[in-house]
Amino acid sequence: MRYHVLAADYDGTLATHGTVPPATVEAIKRLRASGRKFVLVTGREVDDVLQVFPDNEICDRIVAENGAVVYNPATKETQNLAEPPPLAFAEKLAQRIGQSVAVGRVIVATWQPHEAVALELINEMALELQIIFNKGAVMILPTGVNKAVGLKTALTELGVSTRSTVGVGDAENDHAFLSVCECGVAVANALPPLKERADLVTAGIGSEGVAELADRMLRDDLADMDDVMKRHHLSIGRRVDGTALTLSPYRGPMLLAGSSGGGKSTMATVLMEALVEHGYQSVIIDPEGDFRDLPETTSLGDAQHPPSPSEVIALLEDTKQNVSVSLIGVPLIDRPAYFESLMPHLLELRARTGRPHWIFVDETHHVAPADRHPSGITLPAHPHGLLYITVRPEHVAPALLESIDAAFLVGSHAPEALSELTRSLKVQPRPKNVPTPEGIQALAWFRADPGRAVLFERVTPKTERRRHVRKYATGELEPEKSFYFRGPHMKLNLRAHNLLLFMQLAEGVDADTWLHHLHQGDYSRWFRDAIRDPDLAEEAAGVEAARGLTADESRERIRAAIDSRYTAAA
Repeated sequence: MRYHVLAADYDGTLATHGTVPPATVEAIKRLRASGRKFVLVTGREVDDVLQVFPDNEICDRIVAENGAVVYNPATKETQNLAEPPPLAFAEKLAQRIGQSVAVGRVIVATWQPHEAVALELINEMALELQIIFNKGAVMILPTGVNKAVGLKTALTELGVSTRSTVGVGDAENDHAFLSVCECGVAVANALPPLKERADLVTAGIGSEGVAELADRMLRDDLADMDDVMKRHHLSIGRRVDGTALTLSPYRGPMLLAGSSGGGKSTMATVLMEALVEHGYQSVIIDPEGDFRDLPETTSLGDAQHPPSPSEVIALLEDTKQNVSVSLIGVPLIDRPAYFESLMPHLLELRARTGRPHWIFVDETHHVAPADRHPSGITLPAHPHGLLYITVRPEHVAPALLESIDAAFLVGSHAPEALSELTRSLKVQPRPKNVPTPEGIQALAWFRADPGRAVLFERVTPKTERRRHVRKYATGELEPEKSFYFRGPHMKLNLRAHNLLLFMQLAEGVDADTWLHHLHQGDYSRWFRDAIRDPDLAEEAAGVEAARGLTADESRERIRAAIDSRYTAAA
């Protein structure tokens, strides 16, 4: 199951002419019977909703007052998410427009065209308030409060993620909460701007559209929408033609294979960074402790204390927590049993909440070797978000290997690895005569198109780029990779073992020495060969080729090129 929550606006969406038809109520009940949850997201006050919507018990949460209040129908508890405007504000507003205004727990509301008066009063009283429109309604709320804020709070309480949520609405104030949902839907009667930005527009209007959407979620979990919602796809590399190679975040099991040092960890890190950036939760089973320093990820376990499954699940209960499970404290012989004890807990959590969205299994041949059937692990009929990482595919348990629908082979022996994989899987037709142009050492293979392999160039993870910046900006290069200011007559021997020292020495050497190395192309050569920064080298080469520059002018341009890339980050 990909979508665990349906979140719907009330007026004009769930309700038609202020009431919810019995057929729509029954559709929501069917949805909840499947294990999914339903959240109402409305601009109305809680008491008003409870009065006009007697079937409110079908809601797992009610987000009211345009995101400022969250109500739990099961416990009758109400939570204000912001402080209300001063009472004097509502009183003065009512006096100026000559009619009463609605005052909720947090919200103050009136109707157009009184927004100008409200804004004038906000400025006069120096209040941090905002105005939000809803088909003629003028809602005044604390700055930063909207339906998205309330929905996120409700989902956190329910233990689910926006990445597992479908949102549906019809008006201006629905933009915010639809934008944070994995799939944003507009009913047929929605305002044109909302329909233009939605991933899907229902055929039915209002409550009929919501019932249609609920039944569609039950029927196929909106499977046909995956190719439409490319904004969620994860970029993992570049094809030979320069276009991005992307993956659906809901793709089935995948394999990442290659020799040690061939780039498996680099590619896995790129994928993890993309998941974090898009808000998906991931967990990596890390037998060798190679992923302990991932950003925005908590590492569990060390050489003395292997993490228990309960500790892992406790961390993952936080929807924003990514976890690296280090098995360095688990003896090699015991790792398969540990893997078999942990995976059912991860799969149960995912079945219940949709999380973790991705499970990485590094060194899969350690935890699920080819000579062992992973007992106790029952994968769902259509598993997703599983990445098995290994040196050799044939060293992985056949039960896992046979489930994959895509593979990525990295390193100089990628074609041979792909050949071994497709032979062991007995797929036809198998890719033949796969070329490997120099500099591109990665292949993507998809089971849906077994006779073809896609060449792609891997990208450098941000984590690695940060290490690169620290190393070359302030670290210490080996003597043979350092830069030496010697000058035209070899009278100097000033060693710069990093970029910071290079700039300091550059400021102090005489003009003849600086220009000597500039005209020989020594700076761009060092940046390219020792610093391994082709972009910096190219910019420096441009300065070297610009004849007529004085020593100070060229020195300043080189310094600025380095400073923009390294000094600030270091």
